[in-house]
Amino acid sequence: MDPWLVDDLLRRALAEDIGRGDRTTDAIVPPDVRLTGVFVARTSGRIAGLSVAARALALLDPDVQTTLWVKDGDDVESGTALMRVTGRGRALLSGERVALNLLMRLSGIATATREIVRKVADLPVRIVDTRKTMPLLRVLDKYAVRVGGGANHRFGLDDAVLIKDNHLAVAGSIREAVARVRRHVGPFVPIEVEVERPEDVDEAVAAGVTAVLLDNMTLSEMREAVRRAGRRVIVEASGGITPENVRAVAETGVDLISLGWLTHSVRALDIAFDLE
Repeated sequence: MDPWLVDDLLRRALAEDIGRGDRTTDAIVPPDVRLTGVFVARTSGRIAGLSVAARALALLDPDVQTTLWVKDGDDVESGTALMRVTGRGRALLSGERVALNLLMRLSGIATATREIVRKVADLPVRIVDTRKTMPLLRVLDKYAVRVGGGANHRFGLDDAVLIKDNHLAVAGSIREAVARVRRHVGPFVPIEVEVERPEDVDEAVAAGVTAVLLDNMTLSEMREAVRRAGRRVIVEASGGITPENVRAVAETGVDLISLGWLTHSVRALDIAFDLE
């Protein structure tokens, strides 16, 4: 990940944690001492965020030396050494928590995504994320989804159109909402609309949308919605989808399955930082 994407975020994270100074480290570690530490996976999973963790330390010590033993996207077992860093002791110990927090979070997202993708790998469907990311961490969260084998939905409100239930409540109908959007964005921007009933797909297709989002439908409703869509639009399923039912959802014929919990309910991968 290029530094320009994350440096501002990392500086703010480091400032939040270190504040006016690391009282413990500054008292114990002399300023000229160099130390070496290793990031080690304590549980198995897919790794994501090594460059982000390394960059956090480099912002505190530009001369830090990094040796990678694995790369983002690798699956590791418990006990695997991931990365060695050598640099000013104060920088390593003061930046340790920010580096670990991000590495653990991103690896957790990548691992969860990997597990879901594996369940439907033989079916013509893609697993995608949502905007339910940690504020200010979206670029990292969505990166981790890709590392896990998933794909990204829209990054923000400015790069795609998704007409949701509250928009429809204001516009009064799918047709009117699509017409208003089309007048605003022009003829070339794709439009997706959220539908709650299979029969709403007919109105959405007639209105000229690019995709429909099936919101919290049952499996039978999804199959009917896919039938009505007739491959004329992209069909996305969302809401109430779990590791236990994701394959059944994929088998209805939908093109995309979006999962907000990949990023909003992250179970971090357990990773340690130990001095050699």
